[in-house]
Amino acid sequence: MKVKKELLDAFMKLSTPTVSDAMDKLGIRGGCEGLMPVVPGKKFVGPAFTVKFIPVGTVKTKAGDFIDEAEEGDVIVIDNAGRTWCTVWGDILTYVAVKKKLAGTVIDGVCRDVDGIRELGYPMYTKGNFMVTGKDRVTMETMNQPISICDIQVKPGDLIMCDQSGVLIIPLDKAEQILKTAVIIEKTEEKIIQEVKNGSKLIEARQKLKYDTLQRPEE
Repeated sequence: MKVKKELLDAFMKLSTPTVSDAMDKLGIRGGCEGLMPVVPGKKFVGPAFTVKFIPVGTVKTKAGDFIDEAEEGDVIVIDNAGRTWCTVWGDILTYVAVKKKLAGTVIDGVCRDVDGIRELGYPMYTKGNFMVTGKDRVTMETMNQPISICDIQVKPGDLIMCDQSGVLIIPLDKAEQILKTAVIIEKTEEKIIQEVKNGSKLIEARQKLKYDTLQRPEE
């Protein structure tokens, strides 16, 4: 899904903690608890390409070829309901994702073939890794429909922001407002640091720049 490059670039200049504070101020939940990077140091922002898996029924199904529909810059977001007993991502998907120049993958669940992921340097955030395949254990139910990741709703096209501090879901319809608020927060925190460098005590700098209200919703 196409999103303005300027919007993605602007979020890339920020950190997830700063954007999370902005979302708190606006009363929007977005932090995905428990998701960690498979390859350290990988940061990305991109539109969500959503996939949902459910337990397999009596009819066995083929592996999901959903990745063929994803476009360059997309973030594959997989709702596997936090399952850690079977994976929905392996080396073949990693190879295709790199070839298609996807931004990254986020899984509410686990992946396997970690050696290959790290060798290719593919950005991925999961709840861990486990070697057991999801074939004949789970099946794809939906693609590019609203899903849930770590109890956070994700709609197709919502922005997914990942860095070493974790994963944030940024609703696309609120992205501009969130960005504006995050920039204000970042600039204020930079001013606090400068005040301290200039000799102020931290408590004085915080009070002067109203630090305690930065992420607090306005009454």
